[in-house]
Amino acid sequence: MRIKEIKPYVLTSKLDEPFYFSQWQYDTRKICLVKITLEDGTYGWGEGYGPADVIKAGIEYFTPFIIGRSALEHETIWQEMYLRSLDFGRSGIFQAAVSAIDVALWDLKGKILNQPVSVLLGGVKNPEIHPYATGLYFERVDDLEKKLVDEALEYKKEGFKAIKMKVGLGIELDTQYVKAVRNAIGDDIKLMIDANHAYSYKEALELALKVEKYSISWFEEPVSPEDYDGYKKLRLRTSIPIAGGECEYLKHGFKRLFDNDSVDIAQPDICATGGLTEAKRIASLAQIYSKDVVPHTWGTWIAISAAVHFVANLDKNPGRMYSDKPVMELDRTENPLRDEVVRHSIVIKNGVLTVPKTPGLGVDINEEALLKYSCDNVKHFIK
Repeated sequence: MRIKEIKPYVLTSKLDEPFYFSQWQYDTRKICLVKITLEDGTYGWGEGYGPADVIKAGIEYFTPFIIGRSALEHETIWQEMYLRSLDFGRSGIFQAAVSAIDVALWDLKGKILNQPVSVLLGGVKNPEIHPYATGLYFERVDDLEKKLVDEALEYKKEGFKAIKMKVGLGIELDTQYVKAVRNAIGDDIKLMIDANHAYSYKEALELALKVEKYSISWFEEPVSPEDYDGYKKLRLRTSIPIAGGECEYLKHGFKRLFDNDSVDIAQPDICATGGLTEAKRIASLAQIYSKDVVPHTWGTWIAISAAVHFVANLDKNPGRMYSDKPVMELDRTENPLRDEVVRHSIVIKNGVLTVPKTPGLGVDINEEALLKYSCDNVKHFIK
């Protein structure tokens, strides 16, 4: 079960329809995947969230310290990577490289033991999940309000029971678009808003108070991830639950959030914050502080599958006989790297996601698509 090879792949795809949010515009999707192969040929796939080329460099930095190690000893390997980057990478992109490797090791462990990752994490406590549709980004169109409404109605038609939309264009426009979407989809679908830290505390409070009447399930990243006090003050002034944490790294970052009582809902990105190994610890920490956990997910079906297995294992908070089904993010924006490169075993029907029972993460790669979108020479991928 020794690790023979660790190979990162940077993939890129130009989008047909560029879109933007409060910070900048996307016209390209770019990701870093990693394949870890054992001496017997068994392999696992992982993914990092963030600047793909930098994540690739991080993976290459860690590789010499991991080659030859037992793939089953994922915590030992995680500790090695953590200590090797502690002096200069306690947060940020190095942890995304750690995450990619860790996710691949969990995929490998599942294949070795012929068990789904959710079982190896401790068991499937949540066999069904309600994914929410992430979309409603901004586009350069003549009638943005109509575009947002039409898209929201499409998600409703597809069976989604919750939708997350972007805000951050200014308080008046945000309020107008939130009102339009809520009126279009009705009251039986949850609606969340995400500012991507576009606002100051005062601005975020003004927006929150204006849209409270539209039954907002949470307000995500309302202020800068560094403004812990702004998060806390906002929580005390609005009835809308406050969510954040995709810019936090490791359990230490989430402890800062929780100690300051900054959020109601913690959103670790498994492919950035330290992988499944650290996400499990963050979930335990969140339970101590009585916080909900809804992982941030942005990437291919590798990242999505990791989130599915993680959410499947989450404790009910609080526990009771009849609990709501847990939720998780499902990005619906254009992404050929997600839809063409990665095969998966996830089934979603009528807005309900059933946790897969296939070994590991239940994913594999389409070799032709990998070659199509790869930025590197990957000819040796096909043996």
